[in-house]
Amino acid sequence: MKEENVDQKKDILVRINRIEGQVKGIGKMVDKGSCCKDVLVQIAAVRAAINKVGALILENYATDCMINTMEEGNSKEKIEDLISTLTMFLK
Repeated sequence: MKEENVDQKKDILVRINRIEGQVKGIGKMVDKGSCCKDVLVQIAAVRAAINKVGALILENYATDCMINTMEEGNSKEKIEDLISTLTMFLK
């Protein structure tokens, strides 16, 4: 595995673990009756963090998975697959 792929994987896992901690924190906030506005601010932060992780994974997919397989042919099929994946992520 390429060193940059290992670094990307570590970065993604660190971000996912941080998101997990944020979600647990939101649960504690709700449990102790924190202000709704404060809870919503944290939910927005989690949503932004999830979108960033998704963007990193899409970037990896586009550069590693798509480019490498397009060199083998079937580029139209691979582009359609990428569009389908992007559409699914953006819903």
